[in-house]
Amino acid sequence: MNKKNSGDKHSNSQGEHKARKRFGQNFLIDHGIIRDIVRAVHPHKDDLIVEIGPGKGAITQLLADSCDNLSVIELDRDLVPWLKVKFEKHPNFQLYQADALQFDFAQLIKNDQPLRIVGNLPYNISTPLIFHLLSYSTQVRDMHFMLQKEVVKRMAAHAGDSAYGRLGIMVQYYCEVENLFEVPPTSFDPAPKVDSAIVRLVPYKDLPHKATNIKTLENLVNVAFQQRRKTLRNALKQLLAPDVIEQLPIDTSARAEEISLADYVATSNLLDSLASSQTQASS
Repeated sequence: MNKKNSGDKHSNSQGEHKARKRFGQNFLIDHGIIRDIVRAVHPHKDDLIVEIGPGKGAITQLLADSCDNLSVIELDRDLVPWLKVKFEKHPNFQLYQADALQFDFAQLIKNDQPLRIVGNLPYNISTPLIFHLLSYSTQVRDMHFMLQKEVVKRMAAHAGDSAYGRLGIMVQYYCEVENLFEVPPTSFDPAPKVDSAIVRLVPYKDLPHKATNIKTLENLVNVAFQQRRKTLRNALKQLLAPDVIEQLPIDTSARAEEISLADYVATSNLLDSLASSQTQASS
């Protein structure tokens, strides 16, 4: 887990590994929380499990003991040799020294079996990493992440909530979101300055609200929330002509956070339909 985890204080060949701010490292040391996380994941022997940022291997150890196929992605080169020694007895343990933001998770698929992804994600890259992982949603069974509590709130928020925004809309487009439990700063070494929480994301097999063009939806949501204090009629002026805004199937006098995911998708699909009609008319 890239905001790292460890149930014990281990030493490598260069001495005790110190948490590094540039990697967003906070090592998880609370054995009760570690067990709760693995219990929430509930790994089975034949699962394809991927852990992002194994750190010193506390959660990794329990995952390796529970499943026969575990891949871990670790950015910190200094931890790689130590992890290799610790887990070399597990025959199906694969370690990749890589940046998860650039990693191709599709290469870990075996026999079309979906991945189960676990990660204690560093706060500084959590949002872009979530978006990167969502691009593999059709190849993923579920994801369990430790994140900043406020980020989890944003992911689980619904229309009308103060935390509702681009992150929640796009995550909920692809996944069912469940806020599982909170983790206090005292569970880490060093202790972060914010509370954390565990979230479960389960990608939909069939999207409940399907956009005809995901890029149109992403662009619409981005523009709507760039000026979230304005009404949608004003916020969308930079994207759409006034006559188009009047055709939208939403209340344009409302603000961005008052519009549901279903309505954003319906609006996005209408925009695609109008664009297609204009293209046909001009050809």
